Amino acid sequence: MPVIDTIHDATIRAHATADTPHLATEKAIRALRATGYDNLRLDVDSANAIGWCFMKPVGKPSYTHELMDDISRMQSEITRSFAELPRSAAAPFSWFVMASDVPGIYNLGGDLGHFAERIRTRDLDAMRHYGHVAVKAIHRNAVAFDTPVVTMALVQGDALGGGFEHALSFDLIVAERSAKLGLPEILFNMFPGMGAYSFLSRRMDRDKAEALILSGRIHTAEELHAMGVVDILAEDGQGRQAVIDYVARHNRKHNAHHAMYRARRRVNPITLEELIDVVDIWAEAALNLTEADLRKMDRLCTAQNRRLAALDAPMHLLTAAE
Repeated sequence: MPVIDTIHDATIRAHATADTPHLATEKAIRALRATGYDNLRLDVDSANAIGWCFMKPVGKPSYTHELMDDISRMQSEITRSFAELPRSAAAPFSWFVMASDVPGIYNLGGDLGHFAERIRTRDLDAMRHYGHVAVKAIHRNAVAFDTPVVTMALVQGDALGGGFEHALSFDLIVAERSAKLGLPEILFNMFPGMGAYSFLSRRMDRDKAEALILSGRIHTAEELHAMGVVDILAEDGQGRQAVIDYVARHNRKHNAHHAMYRARRRVNPITLEELIDVVDIWAEAALNLTEADLRKMDRLCTAQNRRLAALDAPMHLLTAAE
């Protein structure tokens, strides 16, 4: 073979080798973008190294089985995409943000209609199953999908009950100033059993966490920021830009941020076993509810349905549950 051809082939091989990590990253990004979900919208902002996931539930913006299934598939796809990258390839993104496509609502929480039906039929196994599916997804959030990313919840609107618990499972909570977050379960004689106690008791002292849970109050993001629960307070309508600005300020120190959150998880671990045990306590307590308690749950469910029918109308949770 002529020398010039040998040099040409070597150059091609060198370029191919050099491009392989980049091509692998691009392939992973394309695969993530192409994955279809009925209740989620996933995109990758390569310029800012952010993976964006927006909840867009079919029907009520609560944690239905269908939404939870899509969240679980999305989490598994992210874990798989990162695991299959060659070591030399860059990650598809360094920061992950969970937000909502529903105007004024992050998520309204557990599927109350499903709960009421299962409680009335004394179906403890169904209650446990729902809770176990939910906390397995929450735990995967809490360990950042076993990937080298920093995770955030972007709350624009209401994050109630399980919606608040879901937001708490990320490394950081970014919330717009007037967003509403709270745990109204006490209004129908229950407690939030899918992560609230575990996460809040690690963000504030136990007494304050229990007082927040037992009050049933709905707080503004501004109030929760003052309590240390919300990490980043954004002006109304500026939540997405606040995330981008935060990432721009800290992207060069992503390694330090990621390592610190790993250390946090090691020092104050929230295990899947803990979350499942609390779910089982929650499910058993649910079967103790009286018909009067269940009627309050029904009224709250009706209020959620009205909110869905008119997303720009205020949702009077406390009034509806009295």
